[in-house]
Amino acid sequence: QVQLVESGGGLVQPGGSLRLSCVASGSFVAISNMGWYRQVPGKSRERVASATHAGATNYADSVKGRFTISRDNAKNTVYLQMNSLKPEDTAVYYCHANIMRTTYDSYWGQGTQVTVSS
Repeated sequence: QVQLVESGGGLVQPGGSLRLSCVASGSFVAISNMGWYRQVPGKSRERVASATHAGATNYADSVKGRFTISRDNAKNTVYLQMNSLKPEDTAVYYCHANIMRTTYDSYWGQGTQVTVSS
């Protein structure tokens, strides 16, 4: 069994910061890409940022320069530092990882709510 557990969401004022964390636990051999997605009601889930095992990163244009993704491979953890938050960043944020047990499969966390409002 593999689980991704997110933490760190909440309510923040515009211009503020939040840091999301996601830990992978369970029985597995390796993790390749890890990343963050977000979704608002009525819209499809969109990719926010991703990071390879080696640390190469990729960002959605809407968050470039404001969000930073990082990984601690020893702790099977991925982080998303979110600065200069805007109301349009309000969404449920989901952690995603490609994890190998016998083959690589896609796993999702349960989601954490981020609300940016004054």
